[in-house]
Amino acid sequence: MSKPRIVFMGTPDFAVPCLEALIQAGYPVVMAVTQPDKPVGRKRVLTAPPVKQTAQAHGIPVYQPAKVKNNPEALSTLSEVNADLFVVVAYGKILPQSILDIPGHGCINVHASLLPEYRGSAPIQWSIVNGESVTGVTTMVMDAGMDTGDMLLKTEIEISHQDTAVTLSDKLSQAGAQLLLETLPGYLSGEVKPIPQDNAAATSIPMLKKEDGEIDWTQ
Repeated sequence: MSKPRIVFMGTPDFAVPCLEALIQAGYPVVMAVTQPDKPVGRKRVLTAPPVKQTAQAHGIPVYQPAKVKNNPEALSTLSEVNADLFVVVAYGKILPQSILDIPGHGCINVHASLLPEYRGSAPIQWSIVNGESVTGVTTMVMDAGMDTGDMLLKTEIEISHQDTAVTLSDKLSQAGAQLLLETLPGYLSGEVKPIPQDNAAATSIPMLKKEDGEIDWTQ
């Protein structure tokens, strides 16, 4: 079975191990889609996202639309690369149905929680805030909702008392890359069947705000 042509959509460091795993496993990544360069640090130096830097190092074309919803240019650009599958890892924008419908094999997402728990944009941070002892990674088939798609495979990761969002993110990103490589052959052959999420057991988490980092020094 020939490997599918993949468009990889991701932005931060968390997504890089998944992109590198696909490249090393011989999957043809025909385009990397990532968020626009942003000013970073006190000097506000315009900096490329980690996924862009990794893609360029491997000679993969990069596309950085400011938005993907209601954007005819993004729709045509992503259609014209003739990808069979989109792999989405911490891209940072919700994909509209029109984009999810482009690839014949759909869109696979790597999410840093054991779905249906911790749907949303900061599952790693909230799992620590809430004192969880175990978290993990789930691969799923994307739909237009926020992390509501049918699940494929899961892997669990213990949270140690020493873990911070940074150390846990590193563990989960490596586990996610491994899980992605385990997921793809079975998903493409039909051996790994998508399992609907139990919406009654779902938990949704808010986006992190600056106030969430405030410390109560009286405690």
